[in-house]
Amino acid sequence: MYLLNETNMDMNYKMAWQISEKAYWSKYKLIKPLEKDLFKAIYVYTLVYPKIYPDLNNAVRTQKSQYKTTFRYHALHFFLTRAIQTLNAGKPERERCLTSYRRTSVSFSQDVLNKEFRFGSFTSSSQEDYLGAHFGEESCFKIVTCFGADIQRYSVYGNEREVLIPPYEVFKVSKIITGTKLNRQKRCSVIYEVQSAGTSSNLNCALS
Repeated sequence: MYLLNETNMDMNYKMAWQISEKAYWSKYKLIKPLEKDLFKAIYVYTLVYPKIYPDLNNAVRTQKSQYKTTFRYHALHFFLTRAIQTLNAGKPERERCLTSYRRTSVSFSQDVLNKEFRFGSFTSSSQEDYLGAHFGEESCFKIVTCFGADIQRYSVYGNEREVLIPPYEVFKVSKIITGTKLNRQKRCSVIYEVQSAGTSSNLNCALS
């Protein structure tokens, strides 16, 4: 019900789900362990056109108080969360933590050593070492995530070895690197090394 209502209100959103449906039947229907709707949610999230993920993430960050009323992405939020959890559930506990990398053009406070934070939205990262300087050269992250999932088999761009981190995962900043040879090599003004520290969520993710 949520998905039908939400796609009927936004033609680009509807188009994204239609594209994911075709992709599922043409290529991905035999891939396990994801159910169809979970695969489609990842595919929708990673599409470049129509680009859905910026609006979803903005809504996740800013519309917490409207989650049970005017929030526009209940279905995608629910299925993405379930997809991440399903992919993790299929792994032994000792294999659930992954090291990934993220770079942005945004500056953050450097007075955060040993402090905890959340990215606060679904966050893409890569198992490739600081992939693509075009994503930004200001703030880079080396991330140990224990609640994110390797989605490269289901992403539009599997070559990026993408790890998708859920908005509810908490991280602790263990190291901040500036002004070193490593910064110059990686083309990062600041490198934050962060470790998973559990979960915390303001949203009750459910379809009912």
